[in-house]
Amino acid sequence: MSETRKLKIKIFADGADLKIIAVMSKNPLIQGFTTNPTLMRKSGVTDYKTFAQAALKIVSDLPISFEVFSDDFSEMEEQAMEIASWGKNIYVKIPITNTKGEFSGPLVKQLASAGVQLNVTALMTVRQVEQVLECLSPRARSCVSVFAGRVADTGRDPMPLMSEAVKVLKSNANAELIWASPRELLNVFQADTVGCHIITATHDLLAKLPLAGKDLDVFSLETVKMFHEDAAAAKFAIKISRPALSKNP
Repeated sequence: MSETRKLKIKIFADGADLKIIAVMSKNPLIQGFTTNPTLMRKSGVTDYKTFAQAALKIVSDLPISFEVFSDDFSEMEEQAMEIASWGKNIYVKIPITNTKGEFSGPLVKQLASAGVQLNVTALMTVRQVEQVLECLSPRARSCVSVFAGRVADTGRDPMPLMSEAVKVLKSNANAELIWASPRELLNVFQADTVGCHIITATHDLLAKLPLAGKDLDVFSLETVKMFHEDAAAAKFAIKISRPALSKNP
């Protein structure tokens, strides 16, 4: 855990399970929360507002993001204004485009000008970061979520992209870059190295934080013991039909 104390990056818990959110809210390493419709559906959420209000009772003083879900920009605006009214710590997530591929920039600009705290999400290119930056207000706090994990899923190294995105956003002191959808604990340290402000992480990934900086010889031995214990628990046996290559002294 000493390795995590050296991190400058903020860690936001990503999920929609209220029990896990409650646990994570007590973790001093967690400095914010994010959700999205997919995570909410996986957690069995059926009433959006009821879930959000329950989450806000748990997370009352840390940033938390809730996403609009309409595909129509006018309806997105209405949803965004409604969601923003639920709490001062809310960031409204706006996707970079709708499902038709139409840029949400005009909506982002309108909401940012109105002082809505935004989390523009699902970006995957530097050009998209540049486009969003042009729409954000320097007077309103905002986040730009680049899905570095999904970029890596395509076989591309996300580090150069994220490093360039950090440089692009430097002109807006109120805009923070999020390394979204990380795949492994290493990503936390990679994001910190390039200067990302925030990284989101699911409960499963956050559970690996105690492994940071772990002695690898110790880890190796623990792994060998795990294999041995699991084989014993499974009561594996092999009937020996061939002599050993050499006998033990």
